[in-house]
Amino acid sequence: MLKEKNMADVLMIIDMQNGVCRSSEPLANLTKVISGIKERINIYHSQNKPVIFVQHNDEDLVKNSYNWKIINDFKVSSHDILIQKVHANSFYHTDLQKILDKYEIKSIEICGAQVEFCVDTTIKMAHGLGYHLEMVRGLTTTISNQMMTAQQTSNFYQDQIWNHRFLTFIEPHNKN
Repeated sequence: MLKEKNMADVLMIIDMQNGVCRSSEPLANLTKVISGIKERINIYHSQNKPVIFVQHNDEDLVKNSYNWKIINDFKVSSHDILIQKVHANSFYHTDLQKILDKYEIKSIEICGAQVEFCVDTTIKMAHGLGYHLEMVRGLTTTISNQMMTAQQTSNFYQDQIWNHRFLTFIEPHNKN
């Protein structure tokens, strides 16, 4: 197996839960996003690098309920790290920073849902804390809103907000 060249110290997957991904409002490009995240998980697992699943907890995503659970498309390993949050910021009132410090993490690859809420907030907080952030383009998703389609929202954040300000887009080299 070829070693993946473009890898951060850890892969962080945000809010890919049944209640987010399988709700009545469809997430943009969900099949592609799931497939791409699965590939990234497999690469990180094959290189014995940590994978963090972040799960949101609120009145719609009640802990241990179907909606709260990570989608079945992902095989969560016993070595994977699970972070429970109650805020869009994955660092707020969680052990995330302590865990990253424990593993001496300097760089984070981020993916997941939803672009303009938890993904954006976590990216900006992680950047402010000094982490180097990476993302494979197209591995975040959201729903349409009153102002923009889901795809427009994703493109806006990727191209106008995050790119070269908060993170670096990487191209996976695992395919030949």
